[in-house]
Amino acid sequence: MEREKLLKAIKPRMPEKRYIHTIGVMETAIGLAQRYGEDSKKAEIAAVLHDVAKYADEEWMRDIVRTHSLGSDLIAWGTEILHGPVGAWVAQTEFQVEDEAILNAIRFHTTGRANMTKLEEILFIADMIEPNRKFPGVDALREIAQQDLKLAMRACIQHSVAHLIKMELAIYPRSIECYNYYISMEQKPSLQ
Repeated sequence: MEREKLLKAIKPRMPEKRYIHTIGVMETAIGLAQRYGEDSKKAEIAAVLHDVAKYADEEWMRDIVRTHSLGSDLIAWGTEILHGPVGAWVAQTEFQVEDEAILNAIRFHTTGRANMTKLEEILFIADMIEPNRKFPGVDALREIAQQDLKLAMRACIQHSVAHLIKMELAIYPRSIECYNYYISMEQKPSLQ
């Protein structure tokens, strides 16, 4: 599907601010894909569709998870976790995305997972560092993303987990597995 058609289809599903975020994620993902030798068209599609289910009704998302066996462990979690796997389902069923690499990038863009593919890392990172994001440390994450994709993934999951701990929020088990995987890398990013 062409970019403009996808953007037109997702725009009514989200507030304007989230649509602007999506454009930022798309542009960032394309840039990272080009920089690190990934298919930029796949990065574009994954980025445009990554939040397609973010504003869907929570009970509807739980019904989709149950009906389509997306993972019983998801039922207890809210929209922040649910919208990734449900978004992948929407991408496949409504937008006819069949590429498993794109679907997995959408599926895991909120939680991460151990040993992510390059496309999954690109979307996870792009979602966190796109130009409209404003939080302490985002500029350092952007710099690392221009130097080394694995180090950027490590720094981004570390930031995400630290934020959840600071906010005293539960951490989805797959995110902990992701953190453990990337934190065990020998090389550490410089966050100065």
